[in-house]
Amino acid sequence: MGYQVVDPETVTPVDGRPCELRRLSAATELSNIAINKFRAGPGDQLPLAYHYHESQQEAFYILHGTLSVETPTQIITVETGELLTVDTESPQRAYNSRDAEEDVVALAVGAPAVDDDVVAYDPETEN
Repeated sequence: MGYQVVDPETVTPVDGRPCELRRLSAATELSNIAINKFRAGPGDQLPLAYHYHESQQEAFYILHGTLSVETPTQIITVETGELLTVDTESPQRAYNSRDAEEDVVALAVGAPAVDDDVVAYDPETEN
């Protein structure tokens, strides 16, 4: 058996991302699930452009603020305390609205934890 407690603030943010990304599962050496904490200021995008995952399902729990998620058919608004799930092959672009008055903080969980699963999505060509 193994147990670990991690303070997310002690996990070094990933460089080169449009918002703060802390890879919590990497800090705990979890291999079957990806757990990330995001903080995005007004107008900032969560770390990827419009995309989908071929085999990973995702869940975003909003700890603070309001997350906007663009899909091919709508913009979904996810408030503090709400959970959004995204199935495989479901295009999305998550961001904090430019007119937001505060940061959005989200805990994202993806399973299975896989590398090279991200596929760029262009809404103009629908692929």
